[in-house]
Amino acid sequence: MFGNENPIFEFRGPWGVPIQFGGSILLILLIFVPLGGSTQGMMYGALLALMLIGSILLHELGHAWGSLIQGVRVRRIMIYGGGGFCERSVSATRQQDELIVAMGPIVNLVIWALASLAAPNVDGMAAWALYWLADLNLFLAIFNLMPLMPLDGGKLFQLFLMRLLPSVTATRVCGWIGVAACVLWIPGMILVYYTYGFVLFFIPSIKLHWQMANASR
Repeated sequence: MFGNENPIFEFRGPWGVPIQFGGSILLILLIFVPLGGSTQGMMYGALLALMLIGSILLHELGHAWGSLIQGVRVRRIMIYGGGGFCERSVSATRQQDELIVAMGPIVNLVIWALASLAAPNVDGMAAWALYWLADLNLFLAIFNLMPLMPLDGGKLFQLFLMRLLPSVTATRVCGWIGVAACVLWIPGMILVYYTYGFVLFFIPSIKLHWQMANASR
């Protein structure tokens, strides 16, 4: 949604990769930090927002690591209000892409496992932070593994199908599955909201999936 915005802050991260932050990153703080609430509530909200931003960054660093160990240069990592992306300087092969794409959710699952193991061994705010860190990363992993574009799950699903089917056929299958998911997405989100009180600020692109279904991308 905000991926093309200009960065407001940049620094050199691991392996010399430029890490940029877009101005829309402030939306995450606005969502999590209750303005006008208690000082403690604002502090906990800010910590949650920082843990989410940090988890997204580590997710993208996973993609960068998967690229660099295979000799695929990385131009930058961008973190913004809608998530993040790892931009490469050169194209990767399908085989290289499989590891590159998978490394993001793998990093989140590793964080979830480590935080879950550590949380019962501490108490107080440390335990609270670790339990939330585990939950956030499990959510990020599951969310990113949904077989929808442009999520990692959609890319992995397409790469998997390309091992079994011609590229055009694999792309069309992914596209039609995505179109069906787009049609069901809004009523599904309404049902989730009324059942669990939870809103997911993400809507898959029906245009992108329609183009894939017609093998035009």
